Amino acid sequence: MRQALYELTIHEALAGMRAGDFTAVELTQALIERITQVDSQVKAYLTLTVELALAQAEAADARRAAGDDAPLLGVPLAIKDVLCTEGVRTTCGSRILENFVPPYTATAVQRLADAGMVMLGKTNTDEFAMGSSTENSAYFTTRNPWDLTRVPGGSSGGSSAAVAAQEALAALGTDTGGSVRLPASYCGVVGLKPSYGRVSRYGLVAYGSSLDQIGVLAKDVRDAALILTVMAGHDPQDSTTMPTPVPDYGQALTGDVRGLRIGLPQEYFIAGVQPEVATAVHAAIDTLAALGAEVVPISLPNTDKALPVYYLVATAEASANLARFDGVRYGYSAGADSIQENYRMSRGQGFGAEVKRRIMLGAYALSAGYYDAYYLKAQQVRTLIKQDFERAFEQVDVIACPVAPTTAFRIGEKADDPLAMYLSDVFTITLNLAGMCGISVPCGFDHAGLPIGLQIMGPHLGEAVVLRTAHAYEQATAWHKRWPQPPIVEA
Repeated sequence: MRQALYELTIHEALAGMRAGDFTAVELTQALIERITQVDSQVKAYLTLTVELALAQAEAADARRAAGDDAPLLGVPLAIKDVLCTEGVRTTCGSRILENFVPPYTATAVQRLADAGMVMLGKTNTDEFAMGSSTENSAYFTTRNPWDLTRVPGGSSGGSSAAVAAQEALAALGTDTGGSVRLPASYCGVVGLKPSYGRVSRYGLVAYGSSLDQIGVLAKDVRDAALILTVMAGHDPQDSTTMPTPVPDYGQALTGDVRGLRIGLPQEYFIAGVQPEVATAVHAAIDTLAALGAEVVPISLPNTDKALPVYYLVATAEASANLARFDGVRYGYSAGADSIQENYRMSRGQGFGAEVKRRIMLGAYALSAGYYDAYYLKAQQVRTLIKQDFERAFEQVDVIACPVAPTTAFRIGEKADDPLAMYLSDVFTITLNLAGMCGISVPCGFDHAGLPIGLQIMGPHLGEAVVLRTAHAYEQATAWHKRWPQPPIVEA
C-alpha cells in the first residue's frame, strides 16, 4: 500500500517531488488535511498559515520547474511560536503577546524559507518556553499523540506532537534546558539540540540568553541533519554565533561507529529512573557496542549540582529578558492611568503563574545582597560542570544516557508541584549549562506503549559525531518506524 504523503520523511518527500511523483502543492494539501483530521485532538498548533503555505508551495513548484533544487524546496514544516515570523503572529504561548505580529523573521526561519520551506503554522509552547509539559501555555495544553491523557513534554511540545502526529514533516523547537530533547523522547521522534553558537538566536524571543538554542524535531536523523545544515552558521545579527564553517552534516551519516568511544556516566543511571527507561537505554548502548563502539565508564561528578545551578541562571536571565514586556511598546497593555500602575497591571494580567514564579526567583537571585550568594555562585559551579564535560570528552567521543527519568506523565499530574516538574529536566540541563550538543533518538517503549528516548551528547561543535552515532543506532533498530494513531475527526 502506498504511503500517505504526510507519512513521508523530508528526504523521501524531496525524492518524490524531484521524480515528479507529486507536487509541493499536493504534499502541502495532504499535510493540511492531516492537521484538519487530528489537530482538534492533539492541539499542536497555535496558528495555522494555510493560505501562506499553499502560496509558498506554488512558488516552490515554480522554482523546481525552472530548475531550482534548493535543499528544502516544497517541504512543509512547523515553527515553534517563540520564533519571530514577519507578518505572522508570534505569541510565545503568552497572553501578553497574543496579538503581536513581528516586523521581521528570525534568521533560522529565514534560512529555511530561503531553502524553499513551506510554513504550515506556529506550534504551541509553554509560555515563553518555560516548562516541561506544554501545560503552561496560556491557550491550551498540547496532548501526546501516543496517549491523549499524557503530556507531550515541553517546552517544544507543540512541535514534537506535530511531528509525531504527522502534522508536519519536521519542526523547529528551542532548547534552554532540554526543551527539544525531552518532548522528542516523550513523543518518540528525533530531537537535536545544537551547540551554543551553532545556530543564530536572532529573532528568537529570549528566555535564558546564555542557554537558549534553536533545535530540530524530525522523523529521523537524516532529516535533522539536513535542517541543521541549512540553518546553522555565523550570523552578523547574533554576536554569539560561531564563525566556523558549517559542514554538510548528511555526510557524517555513514552508519559506521567502529572504534567510537561511548561514555557511560554513572551519575545518569541512578535510583528514581523508571526501570523500563534504564533497561531500554542500556539495550541501546549494547546495540552500539555490537556495532563496534567501545563503551567506557565515566564520571560527571558535578551533575547533582546542575538543577539548582540551572534554575538560578535561567531564572535570573529570564527576569532580565522579560523586563521588556511592560505594556508600553508592544504586546498587551492594561491601559491604566499611571505608568507605574500600567506596568503592574499589564504584567500581572499578561503573564501566567510559571512565568511570574521564574521572574520572581530570578529577580531575587540578582538582588542586592544576594547576587554573590546565588547568581555568582551558580555561575562558578556552572564552570565546574562545563569542565566535567571537557575532561570526559578527552576520554570519549560521545556520551550516552537517558533523556528523562520517566516516560510521559499524565496531564495535571505535576501541575501543583513545580519541583517535581523541574526534575523532568535533570538529565538534559547539563548540556545547556556546558553549551554542548545532544540528540534524543527513539530507543523503545514502556508497558503503557509510551516512547523512550536515548540521549547522545557530544562536545561543542560535535554535531557530526552525535548525528553519526544516532544514525547508526537508528538504522540498526526499528523504533523510528513506529507511529501513533491519534483519533481522526472527519470534517
